[in-house]
Order: sequence, then structure tokens, then C-alpha cells
Amino acid sequence: MTYLQKPPELSESEVTESVQEYYGLEGTLSALPGDRDQNFLLESPGGQKHVVKVSSLDEAQEILEFETEMITRLSNDTNGLIPTVIPTISGTRLVTHENQQGHLYRLRILEFLPGTLLAEINPRSDALLRNLGERMAELGSVLGAYPDHPPPRINFEWALGQAGNIMEKSLSVLGSPQRALIKLTLEDFLDNERDFLGLGSQIIHGDVNDHNVLVSLNKNGQTCISGIIDLGDAHSAPRVFDLAIAIAYGIIGTTDPLLAASEITRGYYAVQPLLDIEINVLMTLVCARLGQSVCIASLRRNHGDTDPYHLISEPGAWKTLSLLADIPRQISTGTLRQACGLEACSQSAQLRTWLDSQSFEDVVTLPEDPNSLGILDLSISSPDLIGRDADDTENFTNRVSQKMRSDGLTLGIGRFMEPRGFYLADAFEGRLGDPRERRTIHLGIDLFQEPGTAIHAPLAGRVHTVRENQNRLDYGPTVILEHSAPSGLFWTLYGHLERASVENLKTGDSIDAGQPIARIGTYPENGDWPPHLHFQIITDLMGGEGNFPGVALPRDSNVWTSFCPDPNLILNLPSKTTYMEPRGLFERRRQVLAPNLSLSYETPIHIVRGKGSYLFDVLGRSYLDCVNNVAHVGHEHPHVVGAGQRQMGVLNTNSRYLHGAIIEYAERLSKLFPEPLSVCLFINSGSEANELALHMARTYTGGTGITVLEGGHHGNTPGLIDVSHYKFTGSGGHAPPPWTRTALVPDEFRGRYRRDDPSRATLYAADVGEAFRRLDSEGHHPAAFLSESLLSCAGQIEPPQGYLTAAYEHARAAGALCIADEVQVGFGRLGSHMWGFETQGAVPDIVTLGKPMGNGHPIGAVVTTPEIAEAFDNGMEFFSSFGGNPVSAEIALAVLDVLEDEKLQDHAARVGTVLKTGLDTLMRSHSCIGDVRGRGLFLGVEFVESGETLEPAPEITQYVVEHLKKRGILLSSDGPGHNVIKIKPPMSFSESDAECLISELDQVLAHDLVQGTSLI
Repeated sequence: MTYLQKPPELSESEVTESVQEYYGLEGTLSALPGDRDQNFLLESPGGQKHVVKVSSLDEAQEILEFETEMITRLSNDTNGLIPTVIPTISGTRLVTHENQQGHLYRLRILEFLPGTLLAEINPRSDALLRNLGERMAELGSVLGAYPDHPPPRINFEWALGQAGNIMEKSLSVLGSPQRALIKLTLEDFLDNERDFLGLGSQIIHGDVNDHNVLVSLNKNGQTCISGIIDLGDAHSAPRVFDLAIAIAYGIIGTTDPLLAASEITRGYYAVQPLLDIEINVLMTLVCARLGQSVCIASLRRNHGDTDPYHLISEPGAWKTLSLLADIPRQISTGTLRQACGLEACSQSAQLRTWLDSQSFEDVVTLPEDPNSLGILDLSISSPDLIGRDADDTENFTNRVSQKMRSDGLTLGIGRFMEPRGFYLADAFEGRLGDPRERRTIHLGIDLFQEPGTAIHAPLAGRVHTVRENQNRLDYGPTVILEHSAPSGLFWTLYGHLERASVENLKTGDSIDAGQPIARIGTYPENGDWPPHLHFQIITDLMGGEGNFPGVALPRDSNVWTSFCPDPNLILNLPSKTTYMEPRGLFERRRQVLAPNLSLSYETPIHIVRGKGSYLFDVLGRSYLDCVNNVAHVGHEHPHVVGAGQRQMGVLNTNSRYLHGAIIEYAERLSKLFPEPLSVCLFINSGSEANELALHMARTYTGGTGITVLEGGHHGNTPGLIDVSHYKFTGSGGHAPPPWTRTALVPDEFRGRYRRDDPSRATLYAADVGEAFRRLDSEGHHPAAFLSESLLSCAGQIEPPQGYLTAAYEHARAAGALCIADEVQVGFGRLGSHMWGFETQGAVPDIVTLGKPMGNGHPIGAVVTTPEIAEAFDNGMEFFSSFGGNPVSAEIALAVLDVLEDEKLQDHAARVGTVLKTGLDTLMRSHSCIGDVRGRGLFLGVEFVESGETLEPAPEITQYVVEHLKKRGILLSSDGPGHNVIKIKPPMSFSESDAECLISELDQVLAHDLVQGTSLI
């Protein structure tokens, strides 16, 4: 059974009296947690703080004396990283106190180090983890200089060397899944025990867990490790034990424990290089510590111990151990090696050199004409792919074959290290940690030839395995050959084979160089892929039999390619067979594009493909798009894309000629509007639509005066900047022209009139009337009231009910027309209605539409009444060269088809309700959210510093946007205080997408900066 030391039970009054008697200190005590000791924080009346430790009755005197001496020396030698021991009045540092019952207690008082426990830091940044590694190296160096003769500890369950015994003892008290995990951890520990126990020893801290590490801000305002406390577990052991213990607790709660471990290791190695053997056993020791921790907790619970502090790390440790157990040990160790600047696979460099010096037989017969061999671009950004390739193998095969024929190829090459979009399927999920990533990076070279093409062994070897990998999108029939090299054994893998061609191969068969071993298979037996051979070199099979990963996560790609060297070292193909990620785009862009053409996010992302509600970067990482309303029915919707492609191959010209598409679209579009809105004019963008609408209004009324709303944004032309409060009051703006007046934004959350005012709608609307009166009094006869039905750039503002009807009445009473800018909210986005103005029961005189009507294709429209259209026909021709051209019209028709066929307005209502309900729930649990507003898939989340003052919180808002981007969620901020996150995704946005956004947002809102956690 596990050994439980009995903690002391000295009363606070006795501790207070002892502290005053021996140290002359006074103050108030408050209990601190502890595993074996009784700990108190002593705070004097002047604010000075100390830590009082009452040691366990079971702790040996010589151990306490050793520990006290160690703390004193370390405090001097580590520049305050370790708190010093405060001497008594008589100069001693360890007090033995006998209480009234005759029990002997040992007391010490330590310096109080300010800081926040690492356990309470969220998130633990890479820089902080590296600094933890650095400080561990510094501590280890100092400890290594001390004589290695601490007194022995009896039954010391927390010594990492005892992890095997502890795990073995716990097996009887664990449930089945946990027992299996501990058995694996124990087996790994025992397999490597001889290696790490042979590393020698020094004094180690022994318990650098996240409750013994303090974090503070340095002079640059960055978080850093400022203290390491509690040397109660110091003992003699290999130095790597301390690093392993620090890693085990440092990575608990991180999104990717392996990468977190690599950052700690990187920091340590930069200060104190590690031996290869130390790196090789490090992850074994990390997992052993996690296993030891959860097993001690389980044993204690089984013995009736329910102290929360004793069990505090258990849930996180189980989860972390489980995540690490799913990663091949060679990959986790390789990741740590690479963090230290070493080759992930130690034998790879020698193997590559040897392979480069050899000649090999052709795996497939190469064409005599070198022009018949070429690269097939299968990358995520390839224009030859559609982003849905793996969904239809026949279609995929036909397109590959057609591409090869058109390029004159008889041998097509799929590149090594290529990121591929058809690996975005669930079958290629990787480990947890980065929700953006699937295993998209190709670790082999593909050779595309006709089914039945013979495959030859490039060099002599033996058959290691022949296996049928039957799952769809797997290898199908697969052969792995084993070969010898000066560096040791290595393997070659041949996937997607013809089943009949490998039936006579048996494990152990000798294979000669150039010997036929198989033939290229066809779908579906080859894993359901276009016919090709997947060829891969492997330096370590990692325990696999007959199968081996052929693709890797982007974050792990360099580690995996150390275990899977470039296949062209054997194939010797003449083309550039390794994919190279485009570099330098930012600099090239900066040289040729205007500087005020901004990029999103602090670190811009290189987006190359879209599908539905998702965008994909150049490495195949996915991003849930919560903000691109322009892709109205979803990125690259196949029906919309197909309509544009078909018409572009037939005709694209201006609207001076008769063409059915523009007429049909106008007919279908006008039916979506209430009477009398029935006449359409087509242009190329929302900006052009608003320019045209203002022109029409001025022609119809004879006036020039325009009233707009605060925060309104209507386009980027000079004329529209003059009527866009968002623009002319922003940075680089100028005073509006005298014919523009601005009315109050109808913001019922932080505006002049708020939700507790029942008259807010009419009061806000009255300001529109006042603006027109001022215009008229200054000689600018009213022409138009231009407003978004719901305001986007103003902060996703939905006006109070009745506002728009009343505002339109004021405008019309002044002689102005009412223009509804529906660019952002139209076409069913709001769920409850097709158009934003309908939510208010109002009918405008003119409606403007923009690129969402073409799913991003450049088309815009003005819809108005016959009376206004007739007045606009005043002799001056209106002509937009390509407004409503056949291609644009067909695309816009396809968008209407999708809206109707997929019932996207109803979908927006349903998903919007789920999303808004989730956001409301977050608002109740996170005080930084001041307001959630909007409807359908047009929502806003406003962040505030205080719910009382409503002070905007732009720093929090920007932090949330940036950190959600790192978690694969794309959002942006807006509003006059830059503190509103706007949510207006493609209409394909699903309930699961909404749940994903809520979950990720909830996690980021728990971060220290958002919570207002302050460090010293």
C-alpha cells in the first residue's frame, strides 16, 4: 500500500504564539495548501508577508536540516529564484517546538515570493514554457554543483524513480480504461528503466509542479518564471528527472501537450544541453510522472483521503497522459529532439547520405520521352482540384486522367511534402490541440499510371508485410519491404496495389533489386483512389505492422519527414518532386500594393481555398469563417461555380444586347420585394448601387441634402465617403460636405436612449427629422435618407422596433426618398425576413444590394418603384458596362436557386437562434460581454470593461479575435469603440459550426487577460 505521512495538526493560536516567541514576528495567519506539511501565510500589520511551514511529524530531522540548508544555499546562488529561510531571534533556521500534549513540531519561516501560481496561468504561452525550461536548467546547474549526499528517504512515494512501483500497486484500484493506460505507461517505464537509472545522479528539486512555480511580469511586461518553491522533495536522482517533472505538470491543460513539452525542452537545452540518452528517455519519464501522480491520487482516494489539494492534478493529468499515449514514442521524442535543434530521427542523416550515393532500379518504367513525365499539382491550392475530390473517386480519376492527357503525360508525379485538400476528410484527423489541422502533408511520392502497371523493387530486401488495408481512403493492398544500410534497417512502402498481384508475396520472402513485386491497382480495391502508386521510405516502423502513416499534421511535418526521407532519393525522378511552400508573399505584397489595403490579423493567413463555411490556408489548415457575408450561400458553392463556368464559356458581354438571363434574374429578384418595389438596375458592386441610388433620389426630388446615421458605411467611392459617417469621422477622414447631416445611431445598448426607455424608437427617429430640418434651413433641399436596415460597421446594431417606420415618415415629410442599404443583411440572412427593412414593417423607396447577391461575384443592384425609375429616365442615359452581364446574371440566378432549394432563410433563423442562445449563455458567465444583439446570422457581441460604466474594451476584443484565429475561428471587430465582434458568416453556417464557435469563444474568454487577472 502507499505510504501516507500524517500531516501535523498544530492550532493557529499555537503557531501564532510560536512565531512570536521564536521569531519576534506578529501578524495574522491564513492556511495554505500542502501535501505533507501544514502551511500558513503570515501577514504582518505593515503588510510584510512570510510563509510558515510546520513539518510532518513523520519527517526525519536530518532531512529537514538538509532541506533547510539547501534552501539557504539555493536562495543565494539562484538570484532569488528560491525563497530564503528566515532565521529565528537566536539565529537558527529550524525550530523544534513542543506543544502542551508533548508533541514535537518543527517550524520554519520562509521568505514570501510574490507571484501567481503557474497552475493558475491561462493560457501558458510558448514563451512562458520556454522560460520554465530555462529556469529549470539554471536550477539544475546550481544543484549539480552541490555535493550529492542528501539523507535517504524511506517509502518516498513521490520520487520519480518509484513511479514503476506506484503504478504497479495502483492497478488493483483502477477502472478498466485507466488500468490499460497505466499498464502501457508502466511497460514503457520498465523498458527504459536501465537507460535512465544509468545516467548518474545529483541533487534535484523533485517536485517542480505547477503549484510550486511562481509567475510574474518582468520589466517589459512579459510573463516569466519568478520563483520555485518547496524543496521538501529534494533528493538524489538523475538531473533529467527534474526536467521531466516540470514538463509533466507544465503541460497539463495546454492545447497540445507535446508541443508544450517541446517548448520547455527547447528552453532547457538552450541553457544546459542534454545528452541524447536524456532526450530519448524524457517522454517516458514525463508520462511516468503523470502516471505516478494519478496513481497516488487513486490510492489515496481508496484509503479515504479526500483532501482536494492532494487530488488537484488528477483530472488534467489523466487527460494529458491519454493524449500523449496516442502519439508514437518515436514522434514525441523526435519532436523534443527537433526542439533542441537535433535531427528528429538520429539515423536519418546517415541514411540520406548513403541513399544519395547509391543507384537503384526503377520502381516503375520511366517513359523514354522526358516530356511525358511531369508534376501533377495536387496541392490544396491546385486549380485542377475542386476541394471535394475524395467524395467522388470516378470523377476524381477522370479529372486526373484528363489533366495527364492534356499535358501529354504518361507518368504523373504527386509531390513529397505536398499539402492536399482531399486529406481534409475525417479519416485524416490528427491528435487534439490545433482544431485547424488535419493530416494534410503527404509523406510519399505518388506515381500515376494506368492500372496494372508493374512495380519493381528498387533494391534488394525482404518482404516485411503484405496487408490489405480495407478502409476507404486507406492504402488498400500494401507491401512493405525491409532493406539494410550502414545506418541500420529501413523500409520502403508500396500502397494502392492490385490485390491479385500481391497474393503470392509472403512475409520473409527475399526480393532482388528490379524484381516485379506488384501492380498498380484501381478503385475501389486500391483504397478508392485514382490509380497510382504511393511510394514512401521509412526509417522506423514505430511498431506498425502492414500500415504506416502516409500523411502528417502540418505542425509535425518536419518531424515526420525525418522518419520518412525524400522518396526521390530512391526514385531519382528528374522533376522537382518536393512541394515548397510559397514564401515572401507579405514582402511582395507590400512592394506592389497600396499600404492602406489592409490585411486581417497580426499574422496574416495565406488562404487558398474555400468550401461552405470554411476557408483553408496553403497547408490545408481549416478556418471556420464567421465573418465573410459576401460568400452568401457558402464558399465556392458548386451550383454557383458551375453556373459561372458554363456561362463564361459561352458569352459575357454588356447589357445593350437582349439576353434572357438578366431578364429572368430581374423577374425573380423583384418578386422577393413588396410592392411597389419592382424595377431593377444592375451594376457591379454595393458601392455603385449606393452611388446610383443617391443619383436617382436627387434626380427625383431635385434636392441635394442627405441624412445618414452615425456609424453608417455605404462604400469607398468619394461620393459615398461623404455620406459614410464610419469613414469621414475615422482616421484619415475629413469633415462631411454641407449637404450631409448625421442622425443618432439607434443604439439601444449604449446610445442616448436605451432599452429602459419605451419611447426610444420615436426619439431616435425624431433626430432624422431634425437633421432634415437643419439641411433645409441651410439651403440643402432634402433628397434622401440613406441607412442600413441593420447597421454593420456601427457595431451590428438592430434598431428598436418602430424606428425605421418612424424615421421614414420624417424623411418623406421632409420631401426625401428612403434608401435601404441591404448589402450586408439582405437575401434571408436575418432568418425572420428576406430583407432587413421588413423586420420593422417599413417599405423604402429604393433598395441597394451588393456582392452577396452573386456570392462574391461583382454584381450589385438597385431596386425601386416604377415612378422613381420613370423620373430617372430624364434623357441622360444610364449605362453600366458590365452590370448584369450574362455571367453575373447566371451566377446571381444560381444564388437564388441555392437560397430556395436549401431553404437558407429558415436555416439562418434556426442556426441563428442556437448561436444567439449560446452567446447569451456566455454573457451570463463572462462579465466582459456587455451585449449580444442582432438576429439570424447577423449578430454582434459587445465587450466592455465594466457592466456599470459600459466602457468599451477594445483590447479584450482584439485579443479574442486574434486567439480565436489561432483556434481556427475567423472573426473581426468593429464599432466606434472597436469593441464589437461581428458575426455574419456564410449562410451554410451550421448548428455544429455555431456550437464550435461558442465552445472556442468560451475557452478564450477564460484567458487571464480577458478575465482581468493581474500579475505582479
